[in-house]
Amino acid sequence: MKRPRKGATSQPAARHPRKKPTMAEILAERDIVMATLAGIPKRDRRDVEAEVLLNAWNAVRRGLYRPDPKDKPRDALRKWLHGIAWRLASHYVNSAWARRAVLHPSPLGFLHEPVGIDMHAQIEAREELGAMASLPSWQRDALLSVDSPESLVAYAKRRRMNPSTAASRLRIAREALALRLKRWRR
Repeated sequence: MKRPRKGATSQPAARHPRKKPTMAEILAERDIVMATLAGIPKRDRRDVEAEVLLNAWNAVRRGLYRPDPKDKPRDALRKWLHGIAWRLASHYVNSAWARRAVLHPSPLGFLHEPVGIDMHAQIEAREELGAMASLPSWQRDALLSVDSPESLVAYAKRRRMNPSTAASRLRIAREALALRLKRWRR
């Protein structure tokens, strides 16, 4: 009998013997995998399912499938596949790709356009619009005055304010927007 390692309060957990289910046995339990992946959008469910099955098969080949001998073989396999699917589903849901996906009705249409839309620029524009929407209305107005064809002085006169006040409001609005964007991008 092995002695416990120094500082350990109990014996290490027993290791169960390795089992090698066939790929057919793993594929027969696809229903538990698909049930676990129910929260993932349909367009990505098959990809995540394939990743689950591939990871399960690789784990079996490396000898990492060690079910408890007390469990029925099928139940043990189903629990193990459910665990793999659960972990991969959580990785999918929490991935940056899933959070920032920009959907388009015909993504293959981008292949035929000489100049396509930059998806990264779209994501940044959405972040900036969200940050602008969270600003007070006087700051949004000051920021939008820059895009106006009239000068800042004309903008101030139309609002019945001193041009220095309009310039100060624009500076404050720019700083507030920069601060919001810096916080959002962390």
